[in-house]
Amino acid sequence: MSSFQRLRPEFLPLARLALPLVAGLGASTALMLTDTWMLGPLGPVPLAAASLTSSALLILWAALYGFMGPVGLLAARAFGAGDARALASVVRHGCAFGAMVGGGGALLMIGALFLLPYAGQPPEVLAVIAPYWVLLALMLLPYGVSLVFKQVFDAIDRPWTGVALMFTAVAVNLPLNYVLISGRLGFPALGLTGAGVATLLAECAALGAFWLTFRRAEVMRPYRIRVPLGREGFAAQAKAGFPMGIQYLAEGGAVAVSGVLIGLLGAVALAANQIVFSVESLLYMLPLGVASATGIRISQAMGSGELQRVRPIGHAALLTASVWTLVLTLPLALGGASVARAFVDDPAVIATAAAMFIAVGLMQFFDGIQTVSLGALRGMHDHRWPMVVTLVAYWLVALPLGWLLAIPLGLGAAGFWSGFAIGLALAAVVLALRFERRCQALTAPDAPAGLVHGLGAAAR
Repeated sequence: MSSFQRLRPEFLPLARLALPLVAGLGASTALMLTDTWMLGPLGPVPLAAASLTSSALLILWAALYGFMGPVGLLAARAFGAGDARALASVVRHGCAFGAMVGGGGALLMIGALFLLPYAGQPPEVLAVIAPYWVLLALMLLPYGVSLVFKQVFDAIDRPWTGVALMFTAVAVNLPLNYVLISGRLGFPALGLTGAGVATLLAECAALGAFWLTFRRAEVMRPYRIRVPLGREGFAAQAKAGFPMGIQYLAEGGAVAVSGVLIGLLGAVALAANQIVFSVESLLYMLPLGVASATGIRISQAMGSGELQRVRPIGHAALLTASVWTLVLTLPLALGGASVARAFVDDPAVIATAAAMFIAVGLMQFFDGIQTVSLGALRGMHDHRWPMVVTLVAYWLVALPLGWLLAIPLGLGAAGFWSGFAIGLALAAVVLALRFERRCQALTAPDAPAGLVHGLGAAAR
Protein backbone atom coordinates (compact mmCIF):
# COMPACT_ATOMS: atom_id res chain seq x y z
CA MET A 1 0.00 0.00 0.00
CA SER A 2 1.39 3.44 -1.00
CA SER A 3 1.90 6.25 1.49
CA PHE A 4 -0.98 8.26 0.01
CA GLN A 5 -3.34 5.27 0.15
CA ARG A 6 -2.65 5.00 3.89
CA LEU A 7 -3.56 8.67 4.29
CA ARG A 8 -6.78 8.63 2.25
CA PRO A 9 -9.06 7.19 4.97
CA GLU A 10 -8.03 10.03 7.30
CA PHE A 11 -8.76 13.05 5.07
CA LEU A 12 -12.56 13.01 5.23
CA PRO A 13 -12.87 12.43 9.03
CA LEU A 14 -10.19 15.07 9.58
CA ALA A 15 -12.04 17.56 7.36
CA ARG A 16 -15.37 16.84 9.07
CA LEU A 17 -13.85 17.79 12.40
CA ALA A 18 -11.45 20.51 11.21
CA LEU A 19 -14.00 22.57 9.26
CA PRO A 20 -16.23 23.32 12.26
CA LEU A 21 -13.15 23.90 14.40
CA VAL A 22 -11.89 26.44 11.86
CA ALA A 23 -15.33 28.07 11.80
CA GLY A 24 -15.40 28.24 15.60
CA LEU A 25 -11.93 29.77 15.78
CA GLY A 26 -12.93 32.14 13.01
CA ALA A 27 -15.82 33.31 15.17
CA SER A 28 -13.36 34.50 17.81
CA THR A 29 -11.21 36.23 15.22
CA ALA A 30 -14.28 37.73 13.57
CA LEU A 31 -14.84 39.88 16.66
CA MET A 32 -11.48 41.58 16.13
CA LEU A 33 -11.97 41.75 12.36
CA THR A 34 -15.38 43.37 12.84
CA ASP A 35 -13.91 45.95 15.22
CA THR A 36 -11.15 46.73 12.70
CA TRP A 37 -13.59 47.10 9.80
CA MET A 38 -16.05 49.29 11.70
CA LEU A 39 -13.37 51.44 13.37
CA GLY A 40 -11.54 52.05 10.06
CA PRO A 41 -13.65 55.08 9.05
CA LEU A 42 -12.73 56.81 12.32
CA GLY A 43 -9.10 57.19 11.19
CA PRO A 44 -5.62 55.88 12.13
CA VAL A 45 -5.72 56.71 15.86
CA PRO A 46 -8.63 54.39 16.88
CA LEU A 47 -7.17 51.68 14.65
CA ALA A 48 -3.78 52.17 16.29
CA ALA A 49 -5.36 51.89 19.75
CA ALA A 50 -7.14 48.70 18.68
CA SER A 51 -3.83 47.34 17.35
CA LEU A 52 -1.99 48.02 20.59
CA THR A 53 -4.83 46.48 22.62
CA SER A 54 -4.93 43.44 20.35
CA SER A 55 -1.18 42.97 20.76
CA ALA A 56 -1.52 42.83 24.55
CA LEU A 57 -4.71 40.77 24.42
CA LEU A 58 -2.98 38.25 22.17
CA ILE A 59 -0.48 37.38 24.91
CA LEU A 60 -3.19 36.48 27.38
CA TRP A 61 -5.58 35.00 24.80
CA ALA A 62 -2.80 32.69 23.61
CA ALA A 63 -1.87 31.69 27.16
CA LEU A 64 -5.55 31.07 27.98
CA TYR A 65 -5.98 28.95 24.86
CA GLY A 66 -2.90 26.95 25.82
CA PHE A 67 -3.82 26.46 29.47
CA MET A 68 -7.31 25.31 28.48
CA GLY A 69 -6.08 23.12 25.60
CA PRO A 70 -5.94 19.92 27.73
CA VAL A 71 -9.72 20.12 28.22
CA GLY A 72 -10.32 19.06 24.63
CA LEU A 73 -7.63 16.39 24.68
CA LEU A 74 -8.75 14.89 28.01
CA ALA A 75 -12.39 15.00 26.92
CA ALA A 76 -11.52 13.32 23.62
CA ARG A 77 -9.65 10.56 25.42
CA ALA A 78 -12.55 9.99 27.83
CA PHE A 79 -15.01 9.98 24.94
CA GLY A 80 -12.85 7.52 22.98
CA ALA A 81 -12.77 5.24 26.02
CA GLY A 82 -16.53 5.57 26.60
CA ASP A 83 -16.04 6.97 30.12
CA ALA A 84 -18.90 9.45 30.73
CA ARG A 85 -17.94 10.10 34.35
CA ALA A 86 -14.38 11.04 33.39
CA LEU A 87 -15.72 13.42 30.75
CA ALA A 88 -18.11 15.00 33.26
CA SER A 89 -15.13 15.56 35.56
CA VAL A 90 -13.22 17.25 32.74
CA VAL A 91 -16.16 19.62 32.14
CA ARG A 92 -16.59 20.63 35.78
CA HIS A 93 -12.89 21.09 36.54
CA GLY A 94 -12.43 22.82 33.19
CA CYS A 95 -15.10 25.43 33.92
CA ALA A 96 -13.57 26.25 37.29
CA PHE A 97 -10.08 26.32 35.79
CA GLY A 98 -11.23 28.48 32.87
CA ALA A 99 -12.81 31.03 35.21
CA MET A 100 -9.64 31.23 37.32
CA VAL A 101 -7.28 31.53 34.36
CA GLY A 102 -9.54 33.95 32.46
CA GLY A 103 -10.07 36.14 35.52
CA GLY A 104 -6.36 36.14 36.30
CA GLY A 105 -5.58 37.12 32.71
CA ALA A 106 -8.05 39.99 32.88
CA LEU A 107 -6.42 41.35 36.02
CA LEU A 108 -2.95 41.08 34.50
CA MET A 109 -4.00 42.95 31.37
CA ILE A 110 -5.69 45.72 33.36
CA GLY A 111 -2.53 46.08 35.43
CA ALA A 112 -0.43 46.32 32.26
CA LEU A 113 -2.42 49.38 31.19
CA PHE A 114 -0.43 51.47 33.66
CA LEU A 115 2.83 50.46 31.94
CA LEU A 116 1.86 51.83 28.51
CA PRO A 117 3.11 55.41 29.15
CA TYR A 118 6.60 53.93 29.62
CA ALA A 119 6.51 51.91 26.38
CA GLY A 120 7.12 54.81 23.99
CA GLN A 121 3.71 54.63 22.31
CA PRO A 122 2.14 57.58 20.41
CA PRO A 123 0.55 60.00 22.91
CA GLU A 124 -2.58 60.47 20.77
CA VAL A 125 -3.18 56.70 21.02
CA LEU A 126 -2.64 56.59 24.78
CA ALA A 127 -5.20 59.37 25.20
CA VAL A 128 -8.09 57.18 23.95
CA ILE A 129 -7.06 53.61 24.69
CA ALA A 130 -7.95 52.99 28.37
CA PRO A 131 -11.71 52.14 28.20
CA TYR A 132 -11.29 49.84 25.20
CA TRP A 133 -8.29 48.15 26.84
CA VAL A 134 -10.17 47.41 30.08
CA LEU A 135 -13.31 46.17 28.32
CA LEU A 136 -11.38 43.71 26.18
CA ALA A 137 -9.43 42.55 29.23
CA LEU A 138 -12.70 41.70 31.00
CA MET A 139 -13.73 39.66 27.96
CA LEU A 140 -11.12 37.04 28.90
CA LEU A 141 -13.25 35.77 31.81
CA PRO A 142 -16.35 34.65 29.85
CA TYR A 143 -14.15 33.52 26.96
CA GLY A 144 -12.16 31.20 29.25
CA VAL A 145 -15.30 29.35 30.31
CA SER A 146 -16.83 29.33 26.81
CA LEU A 147 -13.66 27.70 25.55
CA VAL A 148 -14.27 24.73 27.86
CA PHE A 149 -17.73 24.03 26.47
CA LYS A 150 -16.56 24.54 22.89
CA GLN A 151 -13.78 21.96 23.26
CA VAL A 152 -16.09 19.44 24.90
CA PHE A 153 -18.54 19.67 21.97
CA ASP A 154 -15.57 19.15 19.62
CA ALA A 155 -14.35 16.14 21.59
CA ILE A 156 -17.71 14.33 21.51
CA ASP A 157 -18.00 14.77 17.73
CA ARG A 158 -20.59 17.59 17.95
CA PRO A 159 -18.35 20.38 16.63
CA TRP A 160 -21.02 22.25 14.64
CA THR A 161 -23.00 22.77 17.82
CA GLY A 162 -19.99 24.55 19.29
CA VAL A 163 -19.59 26.61 16.12
CA ALA A 164 -23.19 27.79 16.19
CA LEU A 165 -22.84 28.85 19.81
CA MET A 166 -19.51 30.60 19.18
CA PHE A 167 -21.14 32.62 16.41
CA THR A 168 -23.60 33.92 18.96
CA ALA A 169 -20.87 36.41 19.87
CA VAL A 170 -20.50 37.55 16.26
CA ALA A 171 -24.27 37.88 15.83
CA VAL A 172 -24.46 40.09 18.91
CA ASN A 173 -21.26 42.05 18.27
CA LEU A 174 -22.07 43.29 14.77
CA PRO A 175 -25.32 45.15 15.53
CA LEU A 176 -24.00 46.44 18.85
CA ASN A 177 -20.93 47.84 17.08
CA TYR A 178 -23.21 49.52 14.55
CA VAL A 179 -25.25 51.12 17.32
CA LEU A 180 -22.50 52.04 19.79
CA ILE A 181 -19.56 53.10 17.60
CA SER A 182 -21.35 55.67 15.46
CA GLY A 183 -24.39 56.37 17.67
CA ARG A 184 -27.60 54.91 16.29
CA LEU A 185 -31.14 54.36 17.59
CA GLY A 186 -30.74 57.11 20.15
CA PHE A 187 -27.45 55.83 21.64
CA PRO A 188 -24.46 58.18 21.93
CA ALA A 189 -21.52 57.75 19.54
CA LEU A 190 -18.94 56.03 21.76
CA GLY A 191 -16.38 55.30 19.04
CA LEU A 192 -13.57 53.02 20.24
CA THR A 193 -15.21 52.54 23.66
CA GLY A 194 -18.44 51.44 21.97
CA ALA A 195 -16.54 48.68 20.17
CA GLY A 196 -15.20 47.48 23.51
CA VAL A 197 -18.64 47.43 25.14
CA ALA A 198 -20.08 45.50 22.18
CA THR A 199 -17.31 42.89 22.24
CA LEU A 200 -17.62 42.25 25.99
CA LEU A 201 -21.41 41.89 25.83
CA ALA A 202 -21.11 39.62 22.80
CA GLU A 203 -18.74 37.24 24.60
CA CYS A 204 -21.05 37.13 27.64
CA ALA A 205 -23.96 36.25 25.35
CA ALA A 206 -21.96 33.37 23.85
CA LEU A 207 -21.17 32.00 27.31
CA GLY A 208 -24.86 32.13 28.22
CA ALA A 209 -25.73 30.18 25.08
CA PHE A 210 -23.12 27.52 25.84
CA TRP A 211 -24.33 27.10 29.41
CA LEU A 212 -27.99 26.75 28.45
CA THR A 213 -27.18 24.22 25.75
CA PHE A 214 -25.09 22.12 28.10
CA ARG A 215 -27.84 22.14 30.73
CA ARG A 216 -30.76 21.44 28.36
CA ALA A 217 -29.46 19.44 25.36
CA GLU A 218 -30.30 15.73 25.45
CA VAL A 219 -26.92 14.77 23.95
CA MET A 220 -25.17 16.27 26.99
CA ARG A 221 -27.27 14.36 29.54
CA PRO A 222 -24.64 11.60 30.14
CA TYR A 223 -22.07 14.27 31.03
CA ARG A 224 -24.18 16.16 33.55
CA ILE A 225 -23.14 13.74 36.28
CA ARG A 226 -22.38 15.56 39.52
CA VAL A 227 -18.66 15.07 40.06
CA PRO A 228 -16.96 16.69 43.06
CA LEU A 229 -14.12 19.11 42.47
CA GLY A 230 -10.81 17.63 43.59
CA ARG A 231 -7.08 18.10 43.44
CA GLU A 232 -6.59 15.26 40.95
CA GLY A 233 -8.97 16.81 38.42
CA PHE A 234 -7.21 20.16 38.52
CA ALA A 235 -3.78 18.49 38.49
CA ALA A 236 -4.60 16.51 35.33
CA GLN A 237 -5.45 19.71 33.46
CA ALA A 238 -2.66 21.80 34.96
CA LYS A 239 0.01 19.16 34.21
CA ALA A 240 -0.59 19.40 30.48
CA GLY A 241 -1.91 22.95 30.57
CA PHE A 242 1.22 24.51 32.02
CA PRO A 243 3.62 23.60 29.18
CA MET A 244 0.91 24.29 26.59
CA GLY A 245 0.13 27.63 28.20
CA ILE A 246 3.81 28.59 28.29
CA GLN A 247 4.13 27.53 24.67
CA TYR A 248 1.21 29.63 23.49
CA LEU A 249 2.36 32.45 25.76
CA ALA A 250 5.74 32.39 24.04
CA GLU A 251 4.10 32.57 20.62
CA GLY A 252 1.56 35.25 21.48
CA GLY A 253 4.03 37.17 23.62
CA ALA A 254 6.58 37.43 20.83
CA VAL A 255 3.96 38.64 18.34
CA ALA A 256 2.61 41.07 20.94
CA VAL A 257 6.06 42.47 21.72
CA SER A 258 6.62 43.00 18.01
CA GLY A 259 3.30 44.87 17.91
CA VAL A 260 4.45 47.14 20.73
CA LEU A 261 7.78 47.72 18.96
CA ILE A 262 5.91 48.60 15.78
CA GLY A 263 4.30 51.35 17.84
CA LEU A 264 7.73 53.01 18.00
CA LEU A 265 7.35 53.63 14.26
CA GLY A 266 4.20 55.75 14.79
CA ALA A 267 0.42 55.60 14.58
CA VAL A 268 0.40 54.82 10.83
CA ALA A 269 2.52 51.69 11.33
CA LEU A 270 0.29 50.61 14.22
CA ALA A 271 -2.87 51.12 12.17
CA ALA A 272 -1.41 49.11 9.28
CA ASN A 273 -0.37 46.37 11.67
CA GLN A 274 -3.94 46.12 13.01
CA ILE A 275 -5.24 45.46 9.50
CA VAL A 276 -2.52 42.94 8.69
CA PHE A 277 -2.80 41.20 12.04
CA SER A 278 -6.60 40.93 11.80
CA VAL A 279 -6.47 39.37 8.33
CA GLU A 280 -3.53 37.10 9.14
CA SER A 281 -5.27 35.90 12.30
CA LEU A 282 -8.36 34.95 10.30
CA LEU A 283 -6.30 33.03 7.71
CA TYR A 284 -4.36 31.31 10.49
CA MET A 285 -7.57 29.77 11.78
CA LEU A 286 -7.48 26.99 9.17
CA PRO A 287 -4.08 25.54 10.17
CA LEU A 288 -4.96 26.11 13.83
CA GLY A 289 -8.30 24.33 13.37
CA VAL A 290 -6.58 21.47 11.53
CA ALA A 291 -4.04 21.29 14.38
CA SER A 292 -6.82 21.09 16.97
CA ALA A 293 -8.63 18.41 14.97
CA THR A 294 -5.39 16.48 14.63
CA GLY A 295 -4.80 16.55 18.38
CA ILE A 296 -8.36 15.39 19.09
CA ARG A 297 -8.28 12.56 16.52
CA ILE A 298 -4.88 11.34 17.71
CA SER A 299 -6.11 11.46 21.32
CA GLN A 300 -9.21 9.47 20.33
CA ALA A 301 -7.07 6.94 18.44
CA MET A 302 -4.73 6.47 21.37
CA GLY A 303 -7.64 6.27 23.81
CA SER A 304 -9.14 3.42 21.74
CA GLY A 305 -5.75 1.71 21.22
CA GLU A 306 -5.55 2.33 17.43
CA LEU A 307 -1.90 3.32 17.48
CA GLN A 308 -1.26 2.50 13.81
CA ARG A 309 -3.51 5.44 12.82
CA VAL A 310 -1.45 8.13 14.57
CA ARG A 311 1.08 8.70 11.78
CA PRO A 312 -1.50 8.77 8.92
CA ILE A 313 -3.64 11.27 10.85
CA GLY A 314 -0.63 13.55 11.32
CA HIS A 315 0.54 13.27 7.70
CA ALA A 316 -2.94 13.94 6.32
CA ALA A 317 -3.15 17.06 8.48
CA LEU A 318 0.28 18.33 7.41
CA LEU A 319 -0.60 17.88 3.74
CA THR A 320 -3.94 19.68 4.18
CA ALA A 321 -2.38 22.68 5.94
CA SER A 322 0.49 22.88 3.43
CA VAL A 323 -1.82 23.04 0.41
CA TRP A 324 -4.00 25.68 2.08
CA THR A 325 -1.11 27.97 2.95
CA LEU A 326 0.55 27.62 -0.45
CA VAL A 327 -2.71 28.61 -2.17
CA LEU A 328 -2.89 31.75 0.00
CA THR A 329 0.72 32.88 -0.17
CA LEU A 330 0.80 34.42 -3.66
CA PRO A 331 -2.54 36.30 -3.56
CA LEU A 332 -1.75 37.70 -0.12
CA ALA A 333 1.73 38.81 -1.13
CA LEU A 334 0.58 40.44 -4.40
CA GLY A 335 -2.83 41.77 -3.37
CA GLY A 336 -2.08 43.26 0.03
CA ALA A 337 -2.89 46.82 -1.03
CA SER A 338 -6.35 45.79 -2.23
CA VAL A 339 -7.03 44.04 1.07
CA ALA A 340 -5.97 47.12 3.04
CA ARG A 341 -8.27 49.37 0.97
CA ALA A 342 -11.22 47.33 2.21
CA PHE A 343 -10.53 48.74 5.69
CA VAL A 344 -9.14 52.27 5.20
CA ASP A 345 -8.62 54.92 2.53
CA ASP A 346 -5.47 56.46 4.08
CA PRO A 347 -2.67 56.08 1.44
CA ALA A 348 0.11 55.86 4.03
CA VAL A 349 -1.63 53.09 5.97
CA ILE A 350 -2.39 51.18 2.75
CA ALA A 351 1.22 51.36 1.52
CA THR A 352 2.60 50.21 4.88
CA ALA A 353 0.10 47.34 5.11
CA ALA A 354 0.87 46.21 1.55
CA ALA A 355 4.57 45.79 2.39
CA MET A 356 3.69 43.86 5.54
CA PHE A 357 1.34 41.53 3.64
CA ILE A 358 4.26 40.37 1.47
CA ALA A 359 6.13 39.14 4.55
CA VAL A 360 2.97 37.61 6.03
CA GLY A 361 2.25 35.74 2.80
CA LEU A 362 5.71 34.17 2.91
CA MET A 363 5.26 33.27 6.58
CA GLN A 364 1.98 31.37 6.13
CA PHE A 365 3.46 28.14 4.78
CA PHE A 366 5.91 27.54 7.62
CA ASP A 367 3.36 28.61 10.20
CA GLY A 368 0.95 25.96 8.94
CA ILE A 369 3.50 23.16 9.24
CA GLN A 370 4.70 24.09 12.71
CA THR A 371 1.14 24.59 14.00
CA VAL A 372 -0.13 21.22 12.77
CA SER A 373 3.01 19.46 14.04
CA LEU A 374 2.34 20.97 17.46
CA GLY A 375 -1.26 19.75 17.35
CA ALA A 376 -0.15 16.21 16.52
CA LEU A 377 2.43 16.19 19.32
CA ARG A 378 -0.16 17.47 21.82
CA GLY A 379 -2.46 14.64 20.87
CA MET A 380 0.39 12.29 21.88
CA HIS A 381 0.78 14.24 25.15
CA ASP A 382 4.21 15.48 24.07
CA HIS A 383 4.28 19.00 25.55
CA ARG A 384 7.57 19.94 27.18
CA TRP A 385 10.01 19.48 24.30
CA PRO A 386 7.83 21.40 21.79
CA MET A 387 7.58 24.17 24.41
CA VAL A 388 11.37 24.57 24.31
CA VAL A 389 11.36 24.66 20.50
CA THR A 390 8.72 27.38 20.56
CA LEU A 391 10.65 29.49 23.05
CA VAL A 392 13.81 29.29 20.95
CA ALA A 393 12.10 29.89 17.58
CA TYR A 394 10.07 32.90 18.70
CA TRP A 395 12.26 34.60 21.29
CA LEU A 396 15.82 33.77 20.22
CA VAL A 397 15.28 33.79 16.45
CA ALA A 398 12.07 35.51 15.24
CA LEU A 399 11.88 38.51 17.57
CA PRO A 400 15.56 39.57 17.56
CA LEU A 401 15.84 38.98 13.81
CA GLY A 402 12.62 40.90 13.21
CA TRP A 403 13.92 43.87 15.20
CA LEU A 404 17.21 43.77 13.22
CA LEU A 405 15.42 43.76 9.88
CA ALA A 406 12.83 46.36 10.89
CA ILE A 407 14.89 49.05 12.57
CA PRO A 408 18.68 48.83 12.02
CA LEU A 409 18.30 47.50 8.45
CA GLY A 410 15.38 49.84 7.69
CA LEU A 411 12.66 47.47 6.46
CA GLY A 412 10.13 49.05 8.83
CA ALA A 413 7.11 47.17 10.14
CA ALA A 414 7.45 44.49 7.42
CA GLY A 415 10.80 43.52 8.93
CA PHE A 416 9.15 42.19 12.07
CA TRP A 417 6.94 39.82 10.08
CA SER A 418 9.94 38.72 8.00
CA GLY A 419 11.74 37.74 11.19
CA PHE A 420 8.78 35.59 12.19
CA ALA A 421 8.83 33.85 8.80
CA ILE A 422 12.42 32.74 9.42
CA GLY A 423 11.77 31.68 13.03
CA LEU A 424 8.69 29.68 12.02
CA ALA A 425 10.63 27.93 9.25
CA LEU A 426 13.07 26.67 11.89
CA ALA A 427 10.24 25.50 14.18
CA ALA A 428 8.43 23.78 11.29
CA VAL A 429 11.41 21.59 10.43
CA VAL A 430 12.26 20.64 14.02
CA LEU A 431 8.68 19.87 15.12
CA ALA A 432 7.86 17.80 12.01
CA LEU A 433 10.96 15.69 12.65
CA ARG A 434 9.95 15.33 16.31
CA PHE A 435 6.55 13.96 15.26
CA GLU A 436 8.20 11.35 13.05
CA ARG A 437 10.47 10.18 15.86
CA ARG A 438 7.57 9.95 18.33
CA CYS A 439 5.54 7.90 15.84
CA GLN A 440 8.44 5.47 15.45
CA ALA A 441 8.73 5.14 19.23
CA LEU A 442 4.98 4.73 19.62
CA THR A 443 4.72 1.72 17.31
CA ALA A 444 8.02 0.06 18.24
CA PRO A 445 7.69 -3.45 19.72
CA ASP A 446 9.52 -2.38 22.88
CA ALA A 447 7.60 0.92 23.34
CA PRO A 448 7.10 1.91 27.01
CA ALA A 449 3.64 1.06 28.34
CA GLY A 450 3.03 4.66 29.40
CA LEU A 451 3.81 5.87 25.91
CA VAL A 452 1.56 3.32 24.22
CA HIS A 453 -1.40 4.24 26.40
CA GLY A 454 -0.77 7.96 26.01
CA LEU A 455 -0.33 8.64 29.71
CA GLY A 456 2.47 11.11 29.36
CA ALA A 457 5.61 9.15 28.57
CA ALA A 458 5.76 10.90 25.18
CA ALA A 459 6.41 14.18 26.95
CA ARG A 460 9.75 13.05 28.26
